Amino acid sequence: MNTEFNGRVSRRGFLQAGAGLLLAAGPPSSMLRAAGSNEYRIIATKARARLAGPDRPETGVWAYDGTVPGPLVRLRQGEPARLVVENRLAQETTVHWHGVRLPNAMDGVPGLTQPPIRSGESFVYEFTPPDAGTFWYHPHANSLEQLGRGLAGAVIVEERDPVAVDRDLLWLLADWRLRETGEIASGFGNRMEAAMSGRVGNTVTLNGQVSEGEPVRAGERVRLRLVNCSLARIMALRFEGHEPVVVAIDGQPCDPHEPEAGRFLLGPAMRVDLVLDMHGEPGRRYEVVDDFYDGLSYRLSQLAYDQQPPIREHPLDASLGLPRNPLPEPDLGTAERHDLTLQGGMMGGGMMAGMGGMMGGGMMQGMMGMGGGPAWTINGMSMTGDGHAGMEPALTFQRGRSVVLILRNQTAWWHPMHLHGHSMRVLSRNGAPVPHRQWQDTVLMAPKDVVEVAFVADNPGDWMLHCHVMDHQMTGMMTVLRVA
Repeated sequence: MNTEFNGRVSRRGFLQAGAGLLLAAGPPSSMLRAAGSNEYRIIATKARARLAGPDRPETGVWAYDGTVPGPLVRLRQGEPARLVVENRLAQETTVHWHGVRLPNAMDGVPGLTQPPIRSGESFVYEFTPPDAGTFWYHPHANSLEQLGRGLAGAVIVEERDPVAVDRDLLWLLADWRLRETGEIASGFGNRMEAAMSGRVGNTVTLNGQVSEGEPVRAGERVRLRLVNCSLARIMALRFEGHEPVVVAIDGQPCDPHEPEAGRFLLGPAMRVDLVLDMHGEPGRRYEVVDDFYDGLSYRLSQLAYDQQPPIREHPLDASLGLPRNPLPEPDLGTAERHDLTLQGGMMGGGMMAGMGGMMGGGMMQGMMGMGGGPAWTINGMSMTGDGHAGMEPALTFQRGRSVVLILRNQTAWWHPMHLHGHSMRVLSRNGAPVPHRQWQDTVLMAPKDVVEVAFVADNPGDWMLHCHVMDHQMTGMMTVLRVA
């Protein structure tokens, strides 16, 4: 099958892969940051970027500070941060600080937590991050198009004490639907895609570029922070010849463990921190492969060893565990329990599931037309778009209560379910206990999965719970949980 950049997910186009290793070093010079402070000024604007490689055309993007990805925001755990966001786009925007447990007024949901930032105006986000870890920021207004055109950046909240590694690296992953001209294909909000897997692109970038390899040194220990900023692409990553150890998920430390069969899933909006001991041969290259989609495996990048001898003969003798964050532990004995059932979407035979039963034929076609009704529900109710004033909560919790949510995916599609303002302890999946003390803010659910999560409702306000396949959120898979 030929490579295509016309908006269809062709085989080779779907396989374009990316790289561009970013050392987690000082912030880019384009960022206006007061020396030694937690203060940033970030500008959302139009720009151009060469995403697909040096011999490919440039792409018109929307970007923070004109760079893809946006500037790396480095904060310190427990210290106040002030982030001024200026909007130079021709439409309203906001910024959501994904995974950070911050005050509700700083959460970036238009109408629900703040007025949108109008073109030419600014908004000041102020919060004190309680947790160290890997987070990210992105719009929550017209989010399908704004994120799909490039508005995304990483947030690293540094531990109070340095972690014992030789290098701390960030790979921010995103996929794009590019035309042969290099421009981003139109068609955001396609209703048929929205009822299926969402807008999956044909070009994958790592830190804003397609690249063939990433330089590493034999013998070094690397902390590798992976962030999936894609609209819909789920990744299943394998590191040829290496044994990555997962040390944090969604910014929260877990019991260090090797992923099952050396392969781990990274849904949209999820983050994984790995420790990699580079025990490969000097001068050799080792593939990093994404093989989530059947028959569409591709090389994301390569670990490209230089010719230098190993910096040490044996792995670094230091603990792989990260210091725990101050997460309140839910009391499962007294927790209130609630079911949240995900329904809707396209199923086999051209039928729509959920919404009170099955619908087909003309009803489905009408619904899928532009301006049609929602495609997804949570507990039989749909909230569409990005958020707005007056959204009624599906559930209300008293502050300080322990809560268990039973998430039931009755659809034929995958859903990364994201809860704002909280981290959730993942208790079980399909009846089996989940090991390694995993806390997540974005829980990836396979078709027909039943997942139990628990948290303490200690952060007051109205908080979004939604699927982070952005097409799914925009067409109904979103609700509000209130902490009174």
